Amino acid sequence: MKGSTLIRAAAVAAAALAPLPGAAQDAPAEASAGAGGAEAAKPVADSDALAQMAASLPEGDAERGKAVAGQCRTCHGLNGIATMPQAPNIGAEQADYLERQLLAFRSGARVNEMMTVVARGLDDQEIADAASWFAAQRLVAMPPDGRTVPELCVACHGADGIAAIPEAPNLAGESAIYIEAQVKAFRNGQRADPLMSPVAMAMTPEELAEAAAFYGAVRLVPAP
Repeated sequence: MKGSTLIRAAAVAAAALAPLPGAAQDAPAEASAGAGGAEAAKPVADSDALAQMAASLPEGDAERGKAVAGQCRTCHGLNGIATMPQAPNIGAEQADYLERQLLAFRSGARVNEMMTVVARGLDDQEIADAASWFAAQRLVAMPPDGRTVPELCVACHGADGIAAIPEAPNLAGESAIYIEAQVKAFRNGQRADPLMSPVAMAMTPEELAEAAAFYGAVRLVPAP
């Protein structure tokens, strides 16, 4: 299994690199509606375009971002450790990754009942500030003993769930519910990504269960 899994991983990784999850189960983009019935912004789905938009944001300020993060604490925790299994941990993520995800939600490229509303209420400075706050959090990932690291995921998401490439998110401590929901969203077209979509389609039920169980068992705690 190891050899065939690595071959499959290398094949799909050669296609492209782009971001992965950002919030709980995403919905199809056409289901989005602007707050208060306002017309939705035109979706910006291209990962390169989102990266360019993120690069053009003003410099973020972590202290200002703490105030913005107050809107996020119910689901993601003020330090970025999620308080519910349907939401991801976002503490210690790279700021540009978080900025891309918030821009995607704001534009309609990604849709989530809660995150779409939150992101549309943020201006460019608030997005940059919130991303800086969560990126500044110091967290430690502690992998479980005696478990096999998922071969299909480790090249991008790391052996401890801390991303090995800037285009991927951390998976440390993400609940099995969240990971399985995101992979299924990539499979059924609710989410699309040049790397994760083919990986998700190729994953066997056993590989998905293995990945979800491993990363879900990683303990993510504040650094001492």
